[in-house]
Amino acid sequence: MPNILLVEDDIPLGTSLQRVLTMAGYQVVWLRNGGDARRFLITTDYALLLLDIGLPDELGLDLLAWFRQLGRAMPVMMITARDSVGERVLGLDAGADDYLGKPFAMEELLSRVRALLRRNSGQASNVWQLGPLSIDTSRRRVCLSGQEVKLSVREYEILLALAAEPGRVLTRAQIEASHSIADTLDSNATDVHVCKLRKKLGNAWIGTVRGVGYVLDLPAAEECPVQPV
Repeated sequence: MPNILLVEDDIPLGTSLQRVLTMAGYQVVWLRNGGDARRFLITTDYALLLLDIGLPDELGLDLLAWFRQLGRAMPVMMITARDSVGERVLGLDAGADDYLGKPFAMEELLSRVRALLRRNSGQASNVWQLGPLSIDTSRRRVCLSGQEVKLSVREYEILLALAAEPGRVLTRAQIEASHSIADTLDSNATDVHVCKLRKKLGNAWIGTVRGVGYVLDLPAAEECPVQPV
């Protein structure tokens, strides 16, 4: 059963979309802001993203651009009242696969969803490539310079949170808020797991900003030899 992430802040519309899609046989996760969507997209693979442009905390186009920068190929359909030619061009150029203007008939939405899922049915995995570091999120497999690095569940989730926004400093609270590790880590435990990650990947990969948190850097090739595991 395909799983769909719906990001829509309009409660009546979101309720209707979730009901119609569920009745059509899809599993639907409904979120109402970009921050929550980022956390879910970091840790979970979906068959399709239905994304509104006008979110309360950020533009859907910015969320889409961030998502595509990760190298993710999951199909994305924009659903928005901004339906001018210029807006559609912006959405498609930002990486959307389809664009549906409000108001729309539910029959058309379902038809477009089916078309996008058919088009994407041959995609087997989602691999994030960060220099010599690759993360296969469908198999939860991490490789460095072609060699697999064995990580614990907690180490993998922390690496995934950092890898979703390389170069950006994440606080411990932001790391701990990642979807599948929420409520399971305290700050001291996070520090311990980051230390273990550094031993496995090399110290050059994860930087510390004192008093703030951690950041995933992309070291030069000579700085990141494969560590024995």
